[in-house]
Amino acid sequence: MTQPSQKQVHLGFENHTIKIPVDRLIYSQPLAPTIKNGTKYQQIKISIKAIGLVEPLVVIQHPEHKDKFLLLDGHLRAEAMKDLNIQEATCLISKDDEGYTYNKSVNRLSSIQEHRMIVQAHENGVDAKTLAAALGISVDAIRERFRLLNGICDEVATLLADKPVPKRVFPVLKCMKAFRQIDVANIMINLNNYSLKFAMAMLHATPPDQLVESNKLKAAKNSSALESLQQLEKELALVQADTKLLEESYGPDNLQLTIIKTHIKTILNNARVINWLSKSNKEYLEQLQLIAEM
Repeated sequence: MTQPSQKQVHLGFENHTIKIPVDRLIYSQPLAPTIKNGTKYQQIKISIKAIGLVEPLVVIQHPEHKDKFLLLDGHLRAEAMKDLNIQEATCLISKDDEGYTYNKSVNRLSSIQEHRMIVQAHENGVDAKTLAAALGISVDAIRERFRLLNGICDEVATLLADKPVPKRVFPVLKCMKAFRQIDVANIMINLNNYSLKFAMAMLHATPPDQLVESNKLKAAKNSSALESLQQLEKELALVQADTKLLEESYGPDNLQLTIIKTHIKTILNNARVINWLSKSNKEYLEQLQLIAEM
């Protein structure tokens, strides 16, 4: 039996980084005129000045100018390096630019990219206080970024590495087991929806057996409360139906009672009827008198 031929995996990048002069980088798209006024750009500039470039730029050989490189990812970092008069940048060479959409490449660092940059800088000896000063945030915020991927499975971290996922979404994903995290991450990517509301909706739709242990009890309580609410809604619907029936029959019943009451009063005005009832059916007389007095 012949073995099926194994296809060689095509690498999208070179397996090493190189140093490239910043003036040989050509942007794939021009930056917006106001981009330098943004907080994110200032944070990137301050961080590069304090700890250097952590995340390499992604480039490809320029198709027309062999001594130039087309910048695919890292436009803000490259611009910050120019402003800081840094001559060379660490770059990763891409073999194929079809996997990049240029207007997508001109963006800010994703939450996961920022996390990895901070972690790597810390591993290189930069303390949390220095990082906080470089990024213009508090030390507590730096510590939160350190823990960003704690409880997130590696595949989800890879899937969402370059996606604009808000930091508040990751605690929601941590409530789910690994397989459910992967499902939710894929759904987010397919729908291009990374909002916190969408993540919360996916969490509420997650079966208890796909939640981490600390959240199963919450889910059970929520389920019990939901069942009680549904039972109350059913009982309320029955009461409303009964009330509707009473409202529909009230008018005819009241008219009939008025006619009967008038007729009984007429009978009780007859002395011979009163005399007969008092002798033979005294209980009937008492009941008829009660009705007449209503």
